[in-house]
Amino acid sequence: MRFTKMQGLGNDYIYLDCTKERPENAHELARRISDRHFGVGSDGLICVCPSRSADFRMEMYNADGTQGEMCGNGIRCMGKYVYDRGMTNKTDLTIETPGGVRTLRLQVGKGQVVSATVDMGAPVLEPGRIPVVARGSRFIGKQLHVRGRSYEVTCVSMGNPHAVVFVPEVERLNLAEIGPAFERHAIFPHRVNTEFVQVEGRSSLRMRVWERGSGETLACGTGACASVVAGSLTGRSERTATVRLRGGDLDVRWDQEDDHVYMTGPAVTVFEGEWPEKM
Repeated sequence: MRFTKMQGLGNDYIYLDCTKERPENAHELARRISDRHFGVGSDGLICVCPSRSADFRMEMYNADGTQGEMCGNGIRCMGKYVYDRGMTNKTDLTIETPGGVRTLRLQVGKGQVVSATVDMGAPVLEPGRIPVVARGSRFIGKQLHVRGRSYEVTCVSMGNPHAVVFVPEVERLNLAEIGPAFERHAIFPHRVNTEFVQVEGRSSLRMRVWERGSGETLACGTGACASVVAGSLTGRSERTATVRLRGGDLDVRWDQEDDHVYMTGPAVTVFEGEWPEKM
């Protein structure tokens, strides 16, 4: 089974061409192939599938085999995957995800995609749709008790659920300790991705992320978008900002006219190989 490993700011995924055939058990394959000691090593598996409502459909699985609704870094790399392989000649693409159809604009250099801008759609703020178990029409700047401490949390869905926590200094955090406690907190029925964000300026945010099903990753595109939305809603940042992650920078703009969030960042092919199994 041929595969391609790709990364966006170090957030890496294994890609399979499933337009004609797909794995029988993608959940189990994701666990095996993502293992960094006994597999290829990645934050998860992405299947490139046909779609009836868009140019392609993305099926994304976390490293623990659970299926995710959306992945910002993953969808940029998927755009590069289909363009670089001649599966499309479009530079404006639509990709179906469980979180909705997303539009990509590919930036091409020397015949290959180097970066992409993704229309991530409008942020979802209603607790029941994120989902988060809470009263009221929004969960913005509310206190949440985790491991004996109180944190100010803003919840946003960018096709998948996010809890954004602003902290004085992200590098001092022990994410391996507090990340799982946020991820599996009782108020998040589908678990949650948690962004810990340090405000460096009105247009600059530094972020670390604990992704549900994968742990700490070097970057998270949907999380960067959620962080800019949360920063704007709580008065900490502008609606346009650079989000600085351990794997690099993402440019995020929450447009005031259409309410959509636009994310721009790189997409890189790491290597190709063959996994010793059939589809």
